[in-house]
Amino acid sequence: MDASAARKPYPTDLTDERWAVLEPHVLAFEDRVRPGPARTVELREVVNTLLYLNRTGCQWAFLPHDLLPKSTVYDYFAKWRDEGLWQRLVQQLGQQVRLTTPQAPPQQEQMRQGTPSAACVDSQTVKTTEQGGERGYDGAKKLAGRKRHVVVDTLGLLLAVVVTAGNVADAAGAQQVVGKMRPAAYPRLQTLFGDNKYHNYKYYAWLQEHSGGRWTMEISSRPAEAEGFKPVRIRWVVERTFAWIGRWRRNSKDYERRTDSSESMVQLSCVGLMLRRLRPARAKSPPFKYPKVSKE
Repeated sequence: MDASAARKPYPTDLTDERWAVLEPHVLAFEDRVRPGPARTVELREVVNTLLYLNRTGCQWAFLPHDLLPKSTVYDYFAKWRDEGLWQRLVQQLGQQVRLTTPQAPPQQEQMRQGTPSAACVDSQTVKTTEQGGERGYDGAKKLAGRKRHVVVDTLGLLLAVVVTAGNVADAAGAQQVVGKMRPAAYPRLQTLFGDNKYHNYKYYAWLQEHSGGRWTMEISSRPAEAEGFKPVRIRWVVERTFAWIGRWRRNSKDYERRTDSSESMVQLSCVGLMLRRLRPARAKSPPFKYPKVSKE
């Protein structure tokens, strides 16, 4: 019996349809790496507890008592982090989203292919807490904390994320985050878009070597004469992705002691977002309206 059926559901709980999408990926991993006796913990409830923590931003020790305890859930979170399951889920679910998303006009009747032909790279500096761990001062943003370096496709779907100290240059961080993307896994990828922070010849040389000469970097900058908000061609999607991630309150700051835990929290947020796109919530019935009563 599903443990979530024995308690009042939370808005972050997986629906049956969303769990049906996620379950095969989680089971394939667990059945392959988990030694020992038969599992007694419900994996669906593990994911429900992690989604609750990520969305609300609560502390591990303050998880509601009707969810799974911290000791159980953190063990799964850490194991899935160390074994790379979160990155695998991001990649697999991203391909499913792309295969069910129509192309832009005039080919809107055709679905997109599973891998992108273009991607965008950018960084976001966020504050940290007194938990400690790696941090640094970003002189451009005048902020002490960490940087989230991300690569997204043209739909804004996460491809890779790396978290570093705030004083790491964007071009250096780009080598780390793009380095997580194996060229064999992205056979259609040709162009990476970024702003002036990535105009770095050492980075260009590294990118050519890493991709075997297949990937190029295109600098897409805001027009000098532009006033106010001006979306930049293609690259604006990565800013939208940062906004999506920011809705999950665990990402309002970097609350993690370890940077790989920070990366996993970002990936968990994106898993939740992609499950919503793959299985949207059922339309609610319109509210009942009382008929107007004549005053006659």
